[in-house]
Amino acid sequence: MRLIQWDKLDTRMKNTYVEEAYNHLKNKSFTLLIKRLFDVMLSLILLILFFPIMIIIAFFVKINSKGPIIFKQKRITQFYKEFTIYKFRTMVNNAENEGDLVTTKYDSRITKVGKILRKIRFDEFPQLINIFKGEMSFVGTRPEIPEMVSNYTDEMFITLLIPAGLTSRASINFKEESQIIKEDAHSSYLNHILPEKMKYNIEYIKKMNIFEDIKIIFLTAINIFN
Repeated sequence: MRLIQWDKLDTRMKNTYVEEAYNHLKNKSFTLLIKRLFDVMLSLILLILFFPIMIIIAFFVKINSKGPIIFKQKRITQFYKEFTIYKFRTMVNNAENEGDLVTTKYDSRITKVGKILRKIRFDEFPQLINIFKGEMSFVGTRPEIPEMVSNYTDEMFITLLIPAGLTSRASINFKEESQIIKEDAHSSYLNHILPEKMKYNIEYIKKMNIFEDIKIIFLTAINIFN
């Protein structure tokens, strides 16, 4: 994991907020290297360790409803690059064509198995592949869809200086965000929840270190079953 030259940065990201954060991260090249090595080693270990569990999950996803086992969607990661995120499918097939892109607690599109997987976050297991490939990191801002990123404020673009994450303090503190989203899910998320989450994400980048990553991963594991 490393920074690209400022001149090669996507023009949509170039503003004074991002430049200040970019200069700050230039002094953390060793931290970025350790973070990437940590991601590679841990993702590989977990892929091997959880492979039997992932096979079982895949079986139940398949028999519970028609459609593919793996849900794929375009998201935005480091340097405004588009990538395909992997998840176990938790909603009916083609759910994105049958309602809002933001889901709520009582969304009728969520399958029975999907409700369980979402509650314990096991639907995220396939993202270990994204992490191993370098498209994501264990800790960082959760990747948003292109339409959502196009609504970022200048300051929010800071979060695209590092890879998108599987978890973060924002993810922990907003674990039940689907319960607080109002009727207009898209507007509620964009205008109220996203700005609050971004405060945590930007703060993380300012004090980023491997010990903070380990702490967030540990807190995430504990929080899953609480």
